[in-house]
Amino acid sequence: MDVKIGRIQPLEDTMTRCSPLAASPPPRYRLAVWALAGALLSASALAQTAVRSFPKGVQRGTLVVTAPPQVLLNGKAEQLSPGARIRNNSNMLAMSGTLVGLEVPVFFLRDPQGQLHEVWILSAEEERASRPSFFNFSWGSSESAAPQDDGKTPYHLLPSFPKQ
Repeated sequence: MDVKIGRIQPLEDTMTRCSPLAASPPPRYRLAVWALAGALLSASALAQTAVRSFPKGVQRGTLVVTAPPQVLLNGKAEQLSPGARIRNNSNMLAMSGTLVGLEVPVFFLRDPQGQLHEVWILSAEEERASRPSFFNFSWGSSESAAPQDDGKTPYHLLPSFPKQ
């Protein structure tokens, strides 16, 4: 191979690593790849509209980030815990600095020190579907709770339990 100094080698003279036919897949494979990509994209779009579940013991409030980590929760000054996670209505992490000045409806959990640790920003559908109370409600039902006796229930009305 001749190497000439001072002259730029044209592209036609460069070495080809593989033939152009071997570099592109046959048309039937291209169609399969596009179909698979479309299926994955539509599945991810459906997953984004799924109903989120929240842990037991969440509380509801209105959050305004003033100067991170300081926030206003239902009008009271609060503080985000170190490592606090704020999830937007797509369930992706949102940085507190992007929410400065916005008033958003949220569900939240506190850490043992009383600071806000987990925060979920509610979508419009979740806000409408959630309970109207702002404080200390549980998602569970009280029907599954064991019956309690106040001491004034007549004996024949007490719950009976199977013998073991």
